[in-house]
Amino acid sequence: MTTITYDDFEKVDLRSGTIVKVEEFPKARKPAFKIWADFGVEIGVLQTSAQVTAHYTPETLLGRSIVGCVNLGEKNIGGFISQFLLVGFADAAGSICLVTVDPIVPNGKKLH
Repeated sequence: MTTITYDDFEKVDLRSGTIVKVEEFPKARKPAFKIWADFGVEIGVLQTSAQVTAHYTPETLLGRSIVGCVNLGEKNIGGFISQFLLVGFADAAGSICLVTVDPIVPNGKKLH
């Protein structure tokens, strides 16, 4: 485990959001969805590609409260621009289980 300073941690911008749109992503090398999430008035709607098909369907993702890292910059994934990292943990099989917020908080709130 690497120790970082609190100042380093504050640079990671983890925000609450709500998934507002999901599409299949057949161009991805591994099974994935295109996901759009609303991060509130200040940030707006951002898009990403996420390999979360093992535990989720487009229907179960839509409207889900999520956590996203919004300051990693953009990345081109199979011709689709990913603007944030959808945060989750790998289960015993390596499939991603999303981090969520309970109870629900407004979109765009920063993790403290």
